[in-house]
Amino acid sequence: MKVLMIYANMFGYEPAVKSLPDFPDITEGKTYRDIQVVCVQVEESDTEKFKSVETKLVKLIKWAAKKNQTRKVLLHSFAHLSESKASPEISKQLFDRVEERLRNSGFEVEQTPYGYFLDLKLDAPGKSSARIFKSFN
Repeated sequence: MKVLMIYANMFGYEPAVKSLPDFPDITEGKTYRDIQVVCVQVEESDTEKFKSVETKLVKLIKWAAKKNQTRKVLLHSFAHLSESKASPEISKQLFDRVEERLRNSGFEVEQTPYGYFLDLKLDAPGKSSARIFKSFN
């Protein structure tokens, strides 16, 4: 798994191109303020250790959100961090489980529309904890 986290003063998106036809149609965009954006690429090898990867991701997100003093998290599928990809169904399942676990811990959590290329708007502060990359093997 590859994870790029960006703390954003503002993060917005608009659906541009639907790339996976089996996922819901989305026409509206959204804008968020003071949010930990978590860009995730679930890799094929992650399916063999799904529970372990899920737990590591939840812990990493909690740590980053705490460093950036926010309880708001946005999960974003970013399938360009690695050449290896898990199936869309497995990736979405992981996102849903991580969202549930974070909500159960008192976080506000949303996901960007799955299966879309999005037009993005980003305003991120220039501090070290605002940008974090992690690779789970």
